[in-house]
Amino acid sequence: MKYILTIDAGTTSVRALLFDAKKNTVARVEKLHFKQYFPKPAWVEHDADEIWKKVVECIKKVCKGVPASEIYGIGITNQRETVVCWDKLSGEPLYHAIVWQCRRTAKECEKLKNSSMASVIKQKTGLLPDAYFSATKVKWLLDNVPQIQKASREHRLCVGTIESFLVFKLTEGRSFVSDVTNASRTMLYNIHTMDWDEELIEFFDVPREVLPKVVPNDKIVGNTTLLGGEIPIAGLIGDQQSSLFGQGCFEKGMAKNTFGTGCFMLFNTGKEALESKCGLLTTVGYKIKGKMCYALEGSVFNSGSTVDWAIDNLNIAKTPQELTTLATSIEDNDGVYLVPAFTGLGTPYWDMDARASITGITRGTDKRHIARSVLESMAYSCYDVLNCMEQETGIKIKELHIDGGGSVNQFLMQFVCDLVQTKIVQSATESTCMGAIFMTGLATGAYETLGQIKKLLPSQQSFLPKRNFEEMKPLIEQWHNAVKKTINKC
Repeated sequence: MKYILTIDAGTTSVRALLFDAKKNTVARVEKLHFKQYFPKPAWVEHDADEIWKKVVECIKKVCKGVPASEIYGIGITNQRETVVCWDKLSGEPLYHAIVWQCRRTAKECEKLKNSSMASVIKQKTGLLPDAYFSATKVKWLLDNVPQIQKASREHRLCVGTIESFLVFKLTEGRSFVSDVTNASRTMLYNIHTMDWDEELIEFFDVPREVLPKVVPNDKIVGNTTLLGGEIPIAGLIGDQQSSLFGQGCFEKGMAKNTFGTGCFMLFNTGKEALESKCGLLTTVGYKIKGKMCYALEGSVFNSGSTVDWAIDNLNIAKTPQELTTLATSIEDNDGVYLVPAFTGLGTPYWDMDARASITGITRGTDKRHIARSVLESMAYSCYDVLNCMEQETGIKIKELHIDGGGSVNQFLMQFVCDLVQTKIVQSATESTCMGAIFMTGLATGAYETLGQIKKLLPSQQSFLPKRNFEEMKPLIEQWHNAVKKTINKC
C-alpha cells in the first residue's frame, strides 16, 4: 500500500487529497462548493445529500487510476456541530442539515443559560448553552419535522454530525459511528465519562438509540467498496482538532488558530480537562492509543465568512486578494471597526443576539476603510481569544501556529503578530487535512508513533512583532468600544 486519502468536508465545500506515506500530495480535488440555504434570518442549512454526492465525486476524481489495494485508508475531517437526520433503511436525509452557524434555537439557549442546567452542561460537556452546539438543533428537528418524528417512532432514525453521515453512506449502512471530537461538540456527550450522558439526552429528549457509537480517532470504523476493493475508513476527527493535530501541537501548552469560515483557537491542556471561567470551551483534543488529550477552545463564528460577505454582498472587491490590496492602500482604518457578529458573538462574549455592526464611519469613509476593517476584525477576534487563554492558564504562549485560508494573507498575519506580541508560525494550509491523514496512518499502520509524524512536519514561515504593545493598545481599546456598542453594553 502506498497512499492515504483524506476527505475535508467543510462548511462551504468538499475536497479530497491523496497523499503518499511520506506526506507528499499526489493528487487533489479542490473545493467542490455546495449550496448554502438561509430559509430565515440567522438560519443556515445544507443539503446533506448534496454533500455526499460531492464527496463521491471528489473520491473518484482524486483516486482515478489508483487501485483500492494501494490505499491504506480514508480519513475524514469535517465541519463540527452540524446535525443530519437520516433514514436508517434508505440512508436518505429526512431534512436539511442544520449548520453550526444556525441560530434558530438561540431563544431556547438563552433561557437555558439562566437555568440550573447551565452549570450541569458546562461541568459535563465543557460547553456553554448555545445554539452553536448540536443538542438544541437535534431537539428542534425532533419537535418540528414530522418525517423525523415518524422515523423515530419506527426505530429507523439516525442522528449524527457530518462525519457520521458520510461513514454510514460509505459503508452502505454497516457503520453508524462518531468520533470523540465531534461527539464532544454536541452538548450531549460527557467528556469525563466519555459516553453519551443519560441526564442530558433525557433533558433534551433525544432517544439514545438514534445516536451513533463513539470511537477514538485512531480506529478503523469500517470499509468502503466505492472504488471496487475494500478500503478501511479511519482517522475521523473534527476540523479544528484535526488542525491542532496536523500542526504537530502534541504537547501541553501548544496552541493553534485557524482562520477559516470562523476563527478557532485550540490550546493543548494534555490529559487534564481544564474548566474555563472566562468564556473558553473545554473540549476533547483527540484520543489515540487509548489516551485522552483535552484542549481549551475559543470560537469566533465569522472570520473568512466576513471576507465572503464583503465580496459577495457589498461587492467592494472581486477576490480576497483585491480586498487586501484595498485594505493596504491606506495606512490605517481611520477609526472604522467592523464587529462581525453576523450570527452572534462567540468567545469571550457569547452573545447570541448580537448582530454585525460597523462603527466610526464618517463622510470620508470609503471602501478601502471597510476592506481594512474586515481584515482587522479577524485579527482583533484572534487577540481576544488568545488573551483569554493566557489569563485562564497563566501561561504566556511562546508561539501561535496559524493555518486556514486567512493564513496566506501576509498583512493579516503581521497584524495578528503585532496585536498578540507573540511569534506567529504560519503553518501549511493543508494542516486540517494532515490531521486526518496522520490519524488514518496511525490507525492503519502507515505510522507508528508521534515522533515519526513530527519528522514529516514541513518547515514553516514565522512572523515576529514589528510594533510594540503600547502602540497597539489604543487600537485594541477602540475595538473593544466597538464590541460594547454592538452588544449594547456601553
